[in-house]
Amino acid sequence: MGLVAPRTQPIPRYLEQVYWWAYVHPNAVQVFEREWLVNLILFNHYGRLRDAALDAIGHEVSGRTLQVACVYGNLTPKLRQRLAPDASLDVVDILPVQLSNLAQKLPADRRVALLQGDSSSLDCDDARYDQVLLFFLLHEQPEAVRRATLSEAMRVLKPGGKLVIVDYHRPIALHPLRPLMRLVFDKLEPYAIDLWRNDVQSFLPAGTPQPQSKRTWFGGLYQQLVYRR
Repeated sequence: MGLVAPRTQPIPRYLEQVYWWAYVHPNAVQVFEREWLVNLILFNHYGRLRDAALDAIGHEVSGRTLQVACVYGNLTPKLRQRLAPDASLDVVDILPVQLSNLAQKLPADRRVALLQGDSSSLDCDDARYDQVLLFFLLHEQPEAVRRATLSEAMRVLKPGGKLVIVDYHRPIALHPLRPLMRLVFDKLEPYAIDLWRNDVQSFLPAGTPQPQSKRTWFGGLYQQLVYRR
């Protein structure tokens, strides 16, 4: 496994202001790095959504894969288990504390590298990756950052490469948790409501084809999109 790079990039202000309690402060890792808590936050859907994302990438993952942003829970360890012997996985996150936490969850593996980087300005060549995964990242980003992140994800994909997105989605009108989730968004996740008001397609670069596939779960509260470059 690649070493976590020392901090070389500033933490975006919106992260420090809005998500200090969930990702930035070291105590946040101690609180949220619990499988049962992650599953509770997603109303017992974490395993289902994790496995759907992994299956969309492949049962055996070949080539180069990029995971944009660390994830609480065992998504990345399970993704590593699917890597072919000659495959590679890069995980990019702007927060050193999140990279350090992920490093503790992974065994030594030359195929895996943990890198500090900005999702809205990736430091890599065009068409580098065969697969890119965005797992519950877009709802945490202001619109301008979200647009840039999606543009970068498409840029670094090889022709024919696959972009897999799992995130929130507008639930059906009579969903029993709709008022609760709206309150959570208002108080804790102010950018997430964008994914209720707009399709992810509207944040992608102009001319991006419609997704190859789209699935929703739990009355429409969660979605998975698979794009091909």
